[in-house]
Amino acid sequence: MTNQEIKNVIIIGSGPAGLTAAIYAGRAELKPLVIAGLKPGGQLMDTTEVENFPGFINGVMGPELMDNMSKQAERFGATILPENVESVDFSAKPFRVKTGKGEYLANSVIIATGAEANWLGLPGEQRLRGKGVSACATCDGFFFKGKEVAVIGGGDSAMEEANFLTRFANKVYIVHRRAEFKASKIMLKRAQNNPKISFVANVAVLDVLGENSVEGLKIKDNVSGVESVLPLQGVFLAIGHTPAAKIFATAGVETDAKGYIKVQNNTHTNIEGVFVAGDVNDPRYRQAVTAAGMGCMAALDVEKYLAEQEHEV
Repeated sequence: MTNQEIKNVIIIGSGPAGLTAAIYAGRAELKPLVIAGLKPGGQLMDTTEVENFPGFINGVMGPELMDNMSKQAERFGATILPENVESVDFSAKPFRVKTGKGEYLANSVIIATGAEANWLGLPGEQRLRGKGVSACATCDGFFFKGKEVAVIGGGDSAMEEANFLTRFANKVYIVHRRAEFKASKIMLKRAQNNPKISFVANVAVLDVLGENSVEGLKIKDNVSGVESVLPLQGVFLAIGHTPAAKIFATAGVETDAKGYIKVQNNTHTNIEGVFVAGDVNDPRYRQAVTAAGMGCMAALDVEKYLAEQEHEV
């Protein structure tokens, strides 16, 4: 069923980018509709303590931060729907956004669907996410002072994360499934020259050990088949991210070779009236604060766009 009311803006996604966009759009009296997904809040809902978001002296729990942002957006007039977007039609105005429960119309759209870290799918990995298993060294490295950790991956991101973690951890293992690394020579050499980093190559990761916290990494040598355990207290995944952009690419939104949405200028996509914010556009920083900043930018760009289009706002 199509909701005949044409919204000024629909924001797809409810992480820091989407909710910040909703706050700014609400304050501009655009009455934004946020289609939040069935699991609102984005990646921070799987994060325990967030210590690098400005304004929280003693840190804040990820779910609490997102709940506060959601309530703040609603205070300024945003409507938040816990529905999943199944398809979009950007071929004509008004734009059409279809969920499992209905179809919504809008004069502009902000895509803020984020990117999901790639995981190995191991039982212990899933059980211990936020309890010693992470996909963001910049976010969580501080919590591993004086500990031993592993970074799983073989590309530039793995080398960068491992080097960063040596600021805190006593020992960092780079664990890779192949004998050769795909990282650039300069990044690989930098990691090899770091005395705190050891390489464990050509192994399969079988599981992350521990019940309530990480106690070790179970691995198997790909040549000998011998299984062993690396005793450690933290595991960081660095095997890439997948941006949640597929349905938008199908609708004509330009993406790069890795699937991230491109911008023409500021937060504008190649489709007039469609904007983007957060990790679905950002393969580099992937921080809550940068996503929030982009959400602010997108809302301001939407406000200007609508005014220029002489829509009634």
